[in-house]
Amino acid sequence: MEIKNNPEKLDRFISEHKKFILGCAYKHTKRYITVSDDEYSVALAAFSEAVKSFEIEKGSFLSFAEQLIGRRLVDYFRMQKKFSHEIQVDPHVFETDSEEDTEDVPIRIMVAEKISYQPDDSLKYEIEAANKVFGDFGFRFYDLAECSPKAKKTKNACISVVKYIINNTDILKEIYSSKQLPIKNIEKNTKLPRKIIERHRKYIIAAVEILSGEYPFLSEYMWTIRKELNK
Repeated sequence: MEIKNNPEKLDRFISEHKKFILGCAYKHTKRYITVSDDEYSVALAAFSEAVKSFEIEKGSFLSFAEQLIGRRLVDYFRMQKKFSHEIQVDPHVFETDSEEDTEDVPIRIMVAEKISYQPDDSLKYEIEAANKVFGDFGFRFYDLAECSPKAKKTKNACISVVKYIINNTDILKEIYSSKQLPIKNIEKNTKLPRKIIERHRKYIIAAVEILSGEYPFLSEYMWTIRKELNK
């Protein structure tokens, strides 16, 4: 397939087959799958792998891709079963958009390749370390699913707050020494509504900790915020 050597065409081809990828994930998991599920990330990475490794002699590409997706999902489930007694968490709460755009495809593939097939406990250890810090602020990793912003406008507002905090060392020190968000200061300097800052305090603190600390795997789930920090 000539598209395997053309990143732009490859990304477009993968986006055009999103429904097929979701369908394969559904077939092998026997449950409804969304683009926010880890199973979709595994299937997405497997589809990309299929494109890059497919040879015309192998017959139908879609049949080949479905088989590869199935095998990779089986590998994933075996890994999950192995660590089923350990912390279960969905770091996708940090993602910015609920719908996947074409430009997000390579990002999701990268995350899947770096995290879904981690051979060790790196991600688990990062979650445990972050959980200890979050405990000092009165919440747990599990709480983030309920308090994370859903609307894109609100998420962008939270990203602005996170960027402001990380770029201001004094504010960062104050937060860790007081275990509180200086909401009045943040409101004044970001011009954002106080209620948004208060309502999403846990999400903001979690994002600040992960992006300013040593969490290479968890930070992969915060691509959009990291991109803003680098501007």
